[in-house]
Amino acid sequence: MMVKKEFKLVGLKGSGEFANFGYEVPLLAKQLLSREKEIFHSTETEISLFEPKRDEEHLIGHFYTGVIVNEKIKEVPSGMYYIEANNRYVTTRGDISKVGELHLHLLNWAKEQGYKRDPDSYIIETYHPIGNGAEEVQIYLPIQA
Repeated sequence: MMVKKEFKLVGLKGSGEFANFGYEVPLLAKQLLSREKEIFHSTETEISLFEPKRDEEHLIGHFYTGVIVNEKIKEVPSGMYYIEANNRYVTTRGDISKVGELHLHLLNWAKEQGYKRDPDSYIIETYHPIGNGAEEVQIYLPIQA
């Protein structure tokens, strides 16, 4: 499905090898959650923004992990960032244990539908607990207008 969506978030910035994001992003998320009470207007929905990998030589990237806020934040906690992302996205949602498969399926579907990725905008994931310790991820892949 294609959507136009705006995200407002407060979070921490991390960087590392793309291959290690699956390990590094959850670690940074734990750090953020230990400081969540410092963030005003939190919706408690966790979110991550990822720099897109440009090509095979692009080995190091950055990411943000945070919480969605429901209004613009004037004072950001020390060491954190306030970010707004507003774009057109193709999106899908499913079990977080299948996040790699979901990304691949979404990329293929977008290509089949004639959408072109926006290489200058963050790939976004939001995280949604569904009970019994299970969690779903919603992926937003930015596309060109």
